[in-house]
Amino acid sequence: MYRILVADDEGIMLEAFKNVISSTFGDSCIVETAKTGRAVTEIAETFHPDIVFMDIHMPGINGIQAMREIRKFNTTALFYVVSAYDKFDYAKEAIDLGVERYLTKPISKAKIIAAVEEATAKVDTKRNQRSNLLRIQEKLETVIPVVENSFVGSLLFQQEMQVADYYQQLLDIEEKQGYVMIIQFGQSYENGRLVSPVGMNVKAQDFYAELRDIVKSSFSCAVGSIMSNRIPIVVPCALSENPYEERIDLVEQARSLITRLEGRIEAKFRVGIGRVREMQEMERSYREALRALNGSKSRVIHIEDLSQNGVYDEEFPVEMEKNIFRYLEEGKEKECIQEINVFFDWMVAHYADDMNNIRLKTLEYIIWGEKKAFEAGAINYGFSYRRDYLDAAMACTGYEELRKWFLDKMVNACRAIRDQKEDQSNSAAKKAMLYIQENYNKDISLDDVSGIVNISPYYFSKIFKEETGENFIEYVTKVRIEKAKEFLAQPDISIKEAGIRSGYTDPNYFSRIFKKQTDMTPSEYKTRYGK
Repeated sequence: MYRILVADDEGIMLEAFKNVISSTFGDSCIVETAKTGRAVTEIAETFHPDIVFMDIHMPGINGIQAMREIRKFNTTALFYVVSAYDKFDYAKEAIDLGVERYLTKPISKAKIIAAVEEATAKVDTKRNQRSNLLRIQEKLETVIPVVENSFVGSLLFQQEMQVADYYQQLLDIEEKQGYVMIIQFGQSYENGRLVSPVGMNVKAQDFYAELRDIVKSSFSCAVGSIMSNRIPIVVPCALSENPYEERIDLVEQARSLITRLEGRIEAKFRVGIGRVREMQEMERSYREALRALNGSKSRVIHIEDLSQNGVYDEEFPVEMEKNIFRYLEEGKEKECIQEINVFFDWMVAHYADDMNNIRLKTLEYIIWGEKKAFEAGAINYGFSYRRDYLDAAMACTGYEELRKWFLDKMVNACRAIRDQKEDQSNSAAKKAMLYIQENYNKDISLDDVSGIVNISPYYFSKIFKEETGENFIEYVTKVRIEKAKEFLAQPDISIKEAGIRSGYTDPNYFSRIFKKQTDMTPSEYKTRYGK
């Protein structure tokens, strides 16, 4: 079926054209007609013609102008110009618009038929080309995921780089660097960890195609195959001139990706991100992304936001170890003792016949605990301070004697940290609090302060709330309002000036915030407490 649109201001010409086409080509052609340039443009918008026979001279909008308008929304129609005038200027404009042929009136029946046969043949050729391209595209849509899987696999599992280079050329990836992002999936969250039942991997096979489409709409990347409850992704990119800003944007982009995934797929997701490295070092970036996932309960974590640790064997009670040193760092003596006893019982239960190994682990924890106390500024250290530790550990002939020595040393470190804790100001949150207190009158944002402590805004916001019990905005507001109270109490400082000095340039906004925080307007406060 061919859709043909004929435009001419002569009704006789239109009827003749239409009758010739209908009598010669029958139902294979649908013909519409128009007498003005405006009409042909409007009809073309809804009719979507394959072929347009256009008279140049029509009232109002001429044929050249009409073709130019139609080209804006129909790039495939074939134009044939029909005119009683054989003017070079018109012919030149017609050629610029991609016109197939310039037909001069009067046009015989034979010329009409020949022109329509030529045009329909060209339409058939274009349709076949589009059909072939679609078939090729469909095949590529099947092949490309396989090539991407092979590319990711060759990079992560250290096959010959020549193989990876071959896949990279097939995928038209020009970048020489990139990073690995691991998407982890599960059915639900428990204590910040994803729970993946046995059938989750099977379920993932069903949603993999949709997940891949969503990921590729967010990142220019190569998506790997399902590995247990994880999918590795290689994101080619250039080295950034501002890695911190790049990291911030990347974390936010990954968070948006999780939101999209969970909105479309019945599963929960987490994302771990490794460092940007050369393509031949993608295996290292993969291990970093994996370590980021294992080392944090956050839904999105970049390796740069995580203190770097190795990975324990699965049987080791990692959470128990974390609790011991968390309580120690917090100066919580009772909780620390309780966790140490549970851990010591675990060692005896699993390695009762290997006392030297238990002695070694006990000694390791004591040194580790004292190092944390030293880093907190709670104790001093000299090279010979621990010269009797090894002899003391070996002198313990029974487990209870070793347990007591272990507890004594760890409790001493815990108490030292507890006593020093009030003066401790090394954490990112404390640095941020100090900065806010010194710069409350400036335009302070979460991004600004997180940049100063070199932690991504998302992760910084989380630890700030954990350490202070308040979110960032609440803390800034509290500091500013307290300063505003001090200024309002001074007789020579106006309400407007008090707001500006405490960081609020808009008096109306300052009044609203002050009222919300104190249940008094600034003027009421100044009247009551002003000196």
